Amino acid sequence: MTVEVTTRTDVDGLRARCDAELAAFLDRQDPGWPDGAPRGVFDTIRRFALAGGKRLRPLFCYWGWRGAGQPDGREIVAAAAALELFHAFALIHDDIMDGSDRRRGEPSIHRLFADLHTRLAWRGDPGAYGHSAALLCGDLCAAWADQMFHESGLPAHQVHRGYEAFATMRTEVIAGQYLDLVSGVGDGSVASALTVIRMKAARYTVTRPLQIGAGLAGAGEELHAAYVAFGDPLGDAFQLRDDVLGVFGDPAVTGKSVLDDLREGKPTVMMALARDRADRRQAGRLRALFGNPELDAAGAAELRSIIETTGARDQIEQMIRVRAEAALVALASAPVPAEVKAALTALAGSVVDRQS
Repeated sequence: MTVEVTTRTDVDGLRARCDAELAAFLDRQDPGWPDGAPRGVFDTIRRFALAGGKRLRPLFCYWGWRGAGQPDGREIVAAAAALELFHAFALIHDDIMDGSDRRRGEPSIHRLFADLHTRLAWRGDPGAYGHSAALLCGDLCAAWADQMFHESGLPAHQVHRGYEAFATMRTEVIAGQYLDLVSGVGDGSVASALTVIRMKAARYTVTRPLQIGAGLAGAGEELHAAYVAFGDPLGDAFQLRDDVLGVFGDPAVTGKSVLDDLREGKPTVMMALARDRADRRQAGRLRALFGNPELDAAGAAELRSIIETTGARDQIEQMIRVRAEAALVALASAPVPAEVKAALTALAGSVVDRQS
């Protein structure tokens, strides 16, 4: 009797396949872990990389490949899954820089190591130890992302073509993170906040993963341009939604405190709009509360009230809708198969209409 094996390409199926490839890659690194080196870094990375997440970047990379007319296969799933290790690097470093204590409902990596230091009563500063250990975890995730991408099993010439967009994405994320730092001490304008989200998050979430898939497939400029037209506005909508959830989301669902962005004074588009629309009294309260590291729940509630009263939240929702619609209009004319359009349309909906 012949048993037919069905390879799933629905969202849940692709996520499961990406997770399997990630687990297999990390398991292959285990025997090569240096003798005598504590396993804390390795074990922490493995848990973090496999502990959930939406796997959006691998999904967009996969459908970027399929949009170029290429077939399903284990190799493209492995190459796409490598982006999740790069995402782990970005999250770990971002949490250090933002001082975020929670990620995916668990202690962030630097907090985990700081707590370990405290629990074992080691010498020195627990916070400094936590930051240093987490930096190393993030660095290793970035290195392993490169390795996994190159060891995906795709022919070397295809990997080389896809790596161009991969390298661009990597540079943009780091440059965007620096822009985020600058904007935090700069003018805090809507224009600068929009530039940050395009560089730091939007392109690295949607556009570049699509282009990496297209590059691996050897697609031409027409498809790359179509992916920009679809991916840039959708990526912007994704990050704008993320900023809303960072202040108004349910921590039990998002896995992050709604105090973090407000205490940090994160220079989001929503906060820039609130400042622009605030009257004198509201502006004074924004200056007193936003970016205050001692901000409590009552202060956060007052900030949320100001954001809503000024109309900033409604404006952000409108911006999200406009960008999502622009993405779908661009997708309608993109030179990709109907199956790919359907998959990308569904992904676009999950990016915009979400609670975490």
